Amino acid sequence: MSTPSDLRPLHRTAVTISVDIVSRVRADDLDRPTPCGDWTLRDLLAHMTVQHLGFAAAARGHGGDPGLWDANPDEPDPVGAYATAAADVLDAFAADDVLTAELELPEFAPVTRYPGAQAIGFHFIDYVAHGWDVAATLGVPYEIPDDVAAAVLPLALQVPNGAGRGAPGAAFAAAIESGDGSSDLDRFLLWLGRDPAWRP
Repeated sequence: MSTPSDLRPLHRTAVTISVDIVSRVRADDLDRPTPCGDWTLRDLLAHMTVQHLGFAAAARGHGGDPGLWDANPDEPDPVGAYATAAADVLDAFAADDVLTAELELPEFAPVTRYPGAQAIGFHFIDYVAHGWDVAATLGVPYEIPDDVAAAVLPLALQVPNGAGRGAPGAAFAAAIESGDGSSDLDRFLLWLGRDPAWRP
């Protein structure tokens, strides 16, 4: 399946699924380990929340303030904050001109400005991955529609598998070789350095 030029319907599905999964998080889950290096679930939710807010700000033309991208792991209601931030980014990405707008994403240095359609692709990759991260942490199923998995896989395969993958602060670990017959979701996870069989 080729990736459509307007990812927003598939992106909305992925983000909405992530909100449903995060809604299952309870206070005693927040210190659980996650597939994301040393991050606890609390750290992961803080990252996911601020990324929604940063991308929403970028879609509205003011994403260049680095302070907008600072995660708050001390948020007293991480589940509620996540749901609010997810609604905000979905609203921002629904704007008529967002696909052709130039979004400023300071975390993506040295290039920090991207066409909206490409920026939404970045965010789509992250939230399919992070939805799985939270589900794996909680030990609950992660079920995304086939069209979402088929559309996000070719985007993920464009992420270089270079030496920087394992560096401190890298977005993804080194890719893991996929076996024959792997599903689109498993191939996606493996390419981004995640083991589909990971358990806390």
